[in-house]
Amino acid sequence: MSLLLEWFAAHGRHDLPWRQTDDPYYIYVSEIMLQQTQVERVLGKYSLFLERYPTLASLAASDEEELLALWSGLGYYRRALAMQACAKECGGELPRSVTQLMKLPGIGRYTAHAIASFAYGASVPVVDVNIERVLRRYFGLTGKQKEVWQKAEEFLDFAHPKEHNLALMDLGATVCTALPKCEACPLQNSCRGKEEPLRFWDKKRKEREKLTLHFALMRKGSKIAFAPSEGSMYRGMLLLPKIEPTTAPIAHTKHNYTKYNIDAYLYAEEADGEFIWLDRDEIASAPIPTLITKLLRAASSKLF
Repeated sequence: MSLLLEWFAAHGRHDLPWRQTDDPYYIYVSEIMLQQTQVERVLGKYSLFLERYPTLASLAASDEEELLALWSGLGYYRRALAMQACAKECGGELPRSVTQLMKLPGIGRYTAHAIASFAYGASVPVVDVNIERVLRRYFGLTGKQKEVWQKAEEFLDFAHPKEHNLALMDLGATVCTALPKCEACPLQNSCRGKEEPLRFWDKKRKEREKLTLHFALMRKGSKIAFAPSEGSMYRGMLLLPKIEPTTAPIAHTKHNYTKYNIDAYLYAEEADGEFIWLDRDEIASAPIPTLITKLLRAASSKLF
């Protein structure tokens, strides 16, 4: 057994629930949830999601509003809608080949390779951000991502492809991080980048755009007014009505969403117009994004 696989056997993240199944649907759900989302946040949603939608067929038949409500807190809500579209298109079973997987809505190169490797044991490389960091340092790569995929295929352990890919992923997530712990790495003796790790991986975080949003708190008895989101941001979700403020805000919150650093303000306003009126229990189960939940929490003393 290679040093990498020995390290993985001893130090890999074997307790993650999606590591304890070879069901393609379960693995698919985990891969979509984990896109640009922290593992800890996914752990809080993964089992609940599979309890509600245990099969592709149940996901295909899901109600969009209920689906988005269950997805609330994971962000990037278009992923959930793409999953629903994928479930409808693939007819109850995910295909086995990378080529066929990539034809489905919301499944790109990485996700297709991950499903093929982790669910079907296919001898294909997998390159996520953690694996890319390991490979760039190990081989001293400074070129485009195409070069990384080529090295990933050359480096693949064809006798144990699934374990090899997972080992590289966990090595990047826990050891070969932005500031690597080279002394704990099983590949350190043959790593070309260990003397200058930041030369091969020093990606700067992109600055998020600043966005200021103003929402109205309109009351009718114990109910609060909501309106469907317009545009691509939070598509399919319910938001508080947007307004142009004329008074001082009663609450404020900050929130990061995709490429935005959001400052959101809430204003007490008189009910005016056609809205969706929800009480506390209905709000809890409605498709409302985390931004609005945080804003309502900030104004909790003025609500119920």
